Amino acid sequence: MSKPGYIYLVGAGPGDPELLTLKAARLLDRADVVVYDRLVSEDILDLVNPFAERIYVGKSTGRHSLKQSEINTLLVHLAHSHQHIVRLKGGDPYIFGRGGEEAEHLSLHEIPFEVVPGITAAAGCMAKLNLPLTHRGLATGVRFVTGHMQADAMPTHDWRSLADPNTTLAIYMGVKTMPLIANKLMEHGLSGNTPAMIIENGATPEQRHFQTTLDHLCTDLDRMHVNPPCMIVIGRVLSLADRLSLPATRYMVDDTDQSISVLSDKALHYAKTA
Repeated sequence: MSKPGYIYLVGAGPGDPELLTLKAARLLDRADVVVYDRLVSEDILDLVNPFAERIYVGKSTGRHSLKQSEINTLLVHLAHSHQHIVRLKGGDPYIFGRGGEEAEHLSLHEIPFEVVPGITAAAGCMAKLNLPLTHRGLATGVRFVTGHMQADAMPTHDWRSLADPNTTLAIYMGVKTMPLIANKLMEHGLSGNTPAMIIENGATPEQRHFQTTLDHLCTDLDRMHVNPPCMIVIGRVLSLADRLSLPATRYMVDDTDQSISVLSDKALHYAKTA
């Protein structure tokens, strides 16, 4: 029996191809086949070896091109027909990317593999806004939290530990479950005035970001009509936004038709003084 090919579990980062690691770019250029997710940008796919086979296995809420078990089986099959296989995932493969499950399956079937880390969405999105995840005097730690549980169950986190004013919370896949998450955090002592940031399509040309507070977070999510991918960050580090960040967008309601227009801070200033 011939030796199986080598599989690389590669993180594509948050979307900007310039945030790829050099190793990731090199592997894409020499790949025989690339198995990629929904959140991998077209700009990154443009770096793939033009002769490589491309297989889309993307997932979105309620819509899976392949189940995870089928992806696992596919990777083993490809290892017996190709030499250089790249499993390309948005962000980092081991942070809410199910890369650990794929690695377990490959190990079980004695398929050689290597993990190539990528910039996770929380780090990429906040860096795009010039904001830190930790900062002396404001946050002594950061927690990466999922808002999406297995079989679409509601989140069951240790809310008391999460409701720590000295911790920055970076919430992935949390748009639909944010009413529960926000209420639980406030029930367990986190102030409703805690700054929050909603970042849609972070680190891409389509990025929108909106600054709010924990107690207004769910209302603003509804009014903004946010679509995934969306990162929600909660914590005192966001108080630095006025000094460090790009202008956040805020809302002004037209009383004549109650429509909501998104204005930059500078435009809002002129609107108020006109």
